[in-house]
Amino acid sequence: MTGGAPAPVRRVVSLVPSVTETLVAWGVPPVACTRFCEQPDLAHVGGTKDPDVGAIVDLAPDLVVMCVEENRREDADALAEAGVTTAALAVDGVADVAPALRMLAGLVGVDPAVVEDVGAAAAPPRLRAFVPIWRRPWMSLNARTYGSSLLEHMGLVNVFADAADRYPMVELDEVARRRPDLVLLPSEPYPFAVRHVDQVAALAAEVRLVDGQDLFWWGTRTPAAIGRLRQEIGS
Repeated sequence: MTGGAPAPVRRVVSLVPSVTETLVAWGVPPVACTRFCEQPDLAHVGGTKDPDVGAIVDLAPDLVVMCVEENRREDADALAEAGVTTAALAVDGVADVAPALRMLAGLVGVDPAVVEDVGAAAAPPRLRAFVPIWRRPWMSLNARTYGSSLLEHMGLVNVFADAADRYPMVELDEVARRRPDLVLLPSEPYPFAVRHVDQVAALAAEVRLVDGQDLFWWGTRTPAAIGRLRQEIGS
């Protein structure tokens, strides 16, 4: 074996929408991604929770990028058993984004200097916010999630930050007791829209529809997403 830096990875499969978007932005699109990655020009290999392991193996990738939050350990194990190299990123908050992206950049042969750090300083708490991520049943998110961390970074207090479950089921009367100043209805994972505003209007003085990708997709979009969300929310 000769010395020197390892050859950059060339054939990457991404099982994480945030990673796929980031790789495309870096000019190194994956050879395949999930159907949730919103990249119609790329080959699809199933979903984040049900990837087609056989199809991935047939692509002979140099690397499959996964995420602790979105992908299953059993799929990572199946790929490893098939001799496929995987890497799992862990992003639970805004502070995790830059380190994860620098790791990703190193894995795919991109200069880590392209990674923009959003900064660790959070705005002082200003408003209490309720963010549902689903209805029937209503669900929200606790402090150990990227979305909640992003809210905190913007100076918003997640009223379910103290929930024991990462994504707790909630009742609207409990939401009311927590007295949010603001309800944010994201466009995903549940597609909240104008028709849902009346269902939560009594919970807070203000209800805003926001871009769910900006709130929940981390990656190269994070710095600009924070700016767009601040404009949408008026924070």
